[in-house]
Amino acid sequence: MLARTLLDRHYGDFREMLLAIADVLAAQVVDLPCACVQVDEANIPGNPEDGPLAAEAMNRVLDAITVERAVHFCFGNYGGQSIQSGSWKALVAFLNSLHVNHLVLELAHRPEDDLDALAQIDASISLGVGMVDVKVNQVETAEAIARRLERVEKKVGEGRVRWIHPDCGFWMLKRSVADRKIEALARGRDLYLGR
Repeated sequence: MLARTLLDRHYGDFREMLLAIADVLAAQVVDLPCACVQVDEANIPGNPEDGPLAAEAMNRVLDAITVERAVHFCFGNYGGQSIQSGSWKALVAFLNSLHVNHLVLELAHRPEDDLDALAQIDASISLGVGMVDVKVNQVETAEAIARRLERVEKKVGEGRVRWIHPDCGFWMLKRSVADRKIEALARGRDLYLGR
């Protein structure tokens, strides 16, 4: 994603520039004093053909991380609209090639058949799944979140989902809406877990 936003006047070769950026980022994540480092990537979901090169670059960064490694993927959000088209099915091989502990995936604003693709992600990779749609102001109910989580776990296998979260950031929503969505997310999780 970062490389696609830059104008290359030095390398003259996209791959060379991309891997140089990866090396700079890798040097910055070594020995960070935290429990988890999350890399964000919003370009590949709409451009799966770039997956092999993106994985090579991302794995340089991920391999330098000495704590839990996560990658967040979404289809973008601008003005409540997805800015990338595509499907998780087209990305399964790419996702499985990442040197990652868990994936943080947009799912609340995705078609139901995307669940079939998530079931194909390597069992060694834990899943974080979006349960709250950040592209709408409507606040989900705890019951709807609990049902959604139950559907996901039935498809991908019990215990594969380690985290639930919003699809992406709340920057497009008013604070009052974002607060209520986070509250619903926590209540839905508790309802699903029988708390």
